[in-house]
Amino acid sequence: MSSHSAALRHHFANPEQQKEASVLGMWVFIAQEILFFGGLFATYLVYRTSYPHAFADAAGHLDWKLGAFNTVVLIGSSFTMAMAVHSAAHGKSRAIVGWLLGTILLGSVFLGVKVVEYGDKFEHHLVPGRHFQYAAHHEANLAADPGLAQHAQLYYSLYFGMTGLHALHMIIGIPILGWIARRASRGEFGPHYDSPVEITGLYWHFVDIVWIFLFPLLYLIGAH
Repeated sequence: MSSHSAALRHHFANPEQQKEASVLGMWVFIAQEILFFGGLFATYLVYRTSYPHAFADAAGHLDWKLGAFNTVVLIGSSFTMAMAVHSAAHGKSRAIVGWLLGTILLGSVFLGVKVVEYGDKFEHHLVPGRHFQYAAHHEANLAADPGLAQHAQLYYSLYFGMTGLHALHMIIGIPILGWIARRASRGEFGPHYDSPVEITGLYWHFVDIVWIFLFPLLYLIGAH
C-alpha cells in the first residue's frame, strides 16, 4: 500500500476530497478566529477614539524597535513556512524539516522578545491591577487628560489581552510545527499527501497577519 493511500481516511472517496475537506476546515477555523480578533480590534478602536491622548501617551512606553524587530522575525517565519509547504508539495522531506525548524526558531525568537517586553512592563508596574503605577510619558498630557492614568491602564489591558492571545496562538502552533517536522522526517509527506503541512501553514500565516495589524495599532499610535 502506498504512503498516500495509507493516509486516506475511510470516509473520503479519494485524497483530493480529503485535502479539500481539510483545507476548508482550516478556513472555517480561521474565519471564526477573524471574528474573535475582530471583536478585540473593534473594542480597541472604540477606546482609542474615546481616549486618544491617554492611548498615545501609554504607547510611548513601548519600545517600537522591539516591535519592529518582531515584525521582521514573523515575516521571515512566514517565508520559511511557505517554503516548507512548497517542499512538501514536491516531496522534499529533508527540506520540509529544515524549513519547519527555521519557522520554529523564528517563532521562538518572537516569543523571547515578548518575554523581555512583558518583563519590562512588570518591572515598571505597567501591568493592569492593584499594583499599576503610571507616570505620563509626556507631562503635558496630564493637563489634557485628567484621567490619564486610568485610561492608560485600559490601554495596557488591551495590550496584554491582544498580544497575550496572539502569543498563545504561537505557543500552540510551535509544538504542532514540531510534530509536523517529525512526521516529515519519516517521509510521510509528498505530492500526493501534503495537507497537514498546508493547513498548518495557513494557521501560521494567519497568526503572522494578526501581528501585522497589532504592531502599528499598539506601538506606533504615539509616534510623530
